[in-house]
Amino acid sequence: MLSGRRLDLLDPTPVDIEIEDIAHGLAFVARWNGQTHGDYPYSVAEHSLLVEALFSRMYPKAPIKWRLAALLHDAPEYVIGDMISPVKAAVGPGYEALDERLMAAIHIRFGLPAAIPKTVKAQIKRADKVSAYMEAVQIAGFSESEASKFFGKPKPELIDGLEISLRAPVKVRADFTKRHNALLGHLS
Repeated sequence: MLSGRRLDLLDPTPVDIEIEDIAHGLAFVARWNGQTHGDYPYSVAEHSLLVEALFSRMYPKAPIKWRLAALLHDAPEYVIGDMISPVKAAVGPGYEALDERLMAAIHIRFGLPAAIPKTVKAQIKRADKVSAYMEAVQIAGFSESEASKFFGKPKPELIDGLEISLRAPVKVRADFTKRHNALLGHLS
């Protein structure tokens, strides 16, 4: 990693995880396989910031630790990349096991349980689906009806005022790190 840490993908440990490495990697990993409008790719870091904002709107009484979990929901992709669901399924259970090991190490590193409760995971997944709808309509060329068919149409008040902007990776990296540090600071 750029931090100098050596991460064993087959046996990751929390001491090998640094937020700067996660933020950097996610800021340079493109969602939608790079097939988005704009001057920059839409990064997993930008997506993660949106998911955390949506999660916070959807579950305003959720503890800070679950907001942090929402921000980090795709964190393993900083080393394994972002694969679309059909490719993940084709790779098979090995991909899921790798993802789970990395996520457990990341969670422990930042004071979260290795595995978050299924109810919280489902809530984060709902926020993730809303973000996918927004991304599809705003930057990936989907019509609203097409996006609704795939992701469901969110309530307008939920997404009101949230606009996706494609920004330089260095800016997204800084914002991701800043948001992570703010959430982590509220955990103590």
